[in-house]
Amino acid sequence: MPGRLAIIGAGRVGRALGRRLRESGWKIGAVVTRSEPSARKAVRSIGAGHAHAFLTRQVLATQVILITTPDRGVAAVAEELARIGAEELRGKVVLHTSGALSSEVLAPVRKCGAVVGSMHPLQSFSGVGVPPLEGRVFAIEGDIAAVRIARQMARALGAIPAHIEGSKKPLYHAAGALAAGNVLALMEAATRLMTASGMKRREAVRALLPLTRQVLENFERLGPRAAWTGPLSRGDYTVVSAHLGAMKDLQPEFAQAYQAVNRLAALVLAQDSAGMRAELDKVVVNKKPKAKVTGGSA
Repeated sequence: MPGRLAIIGAGRVGRALGRRLRESGWKIGAVVTRSEPSARKAVRSIGAGHAHAFLTRQVLATQVILITTPDRGVAAVAEELARIGAEELRGKVVLHTSGALSSEVLAPVRKCGAVVGSMHPLQSFSGVGVPPLEGRVFAIEGDIAAVRIARQMARALGAIPAHIEGSKKPLYHAAGALAAGNVLALMEAATRLMTASGMKRREAVRALLPLTRQVLENFERLGPRAAWTGPLSRGDYTVVSAHLGAMKDLQPEFAQAYQAVNRLAALVLAQDSAGMRAELDKVVVNKKPKAKVTGGSA
């Protein structure tokens, strides 16, 4: 059954989760942010709750406390909760939503008798509206009682709870960063290469997005190797070399990233990974500028 929930750090994630949990039947208590205006804004976005500009004992009036601050603030919140809550925390559930931190960061409130866990939605939160959470994975770990509540909350949102070892969370989060933030960097870099070739930006985006979507759909439907496309997948190192040559007048990060991603592709996609990486080493060597010869006898 849904219960009462306090939210500490109601930014993009806290507002979105708070609103969706309220819609699923959870009662929202204290909503804590860094300022009164932002707290009131969060309450309006969530549609319920009591705004507070600092951590208050009002959060102890609920059975579940959800910490949705940025990673760097979670430990400090846990320490302050332990300071103001002490024995009143006994039996309460304290969860945080960091993707990289485990529930161990909540040790101060665990020492006060609370059960602790982490619940990370593998979803991008832009701050514009509430993203769909149905079918999204929520990585969950922690004390048994806290995990039970976190799974209940995830299911109430239509999400899929997935257990993960706390010690493995940085690796899990790195995977998400590769699949989201770093892919965005690659897409923007590809867009800039297109515009450098003479296309307008809108044309470049229009050209690249369907291509990328198709590859991802093939990845889902056929698997990684069958979906792999491009000159490297065919072992066409002459074209790979030409690509590097075409980037010689751009910032060096473009060619460096292209080389690094090619080597990663060889590692995770090629049947003969070692052979392909050896061929790529030759391409890299061939693209290095020759040393100038100075002095010497005639």
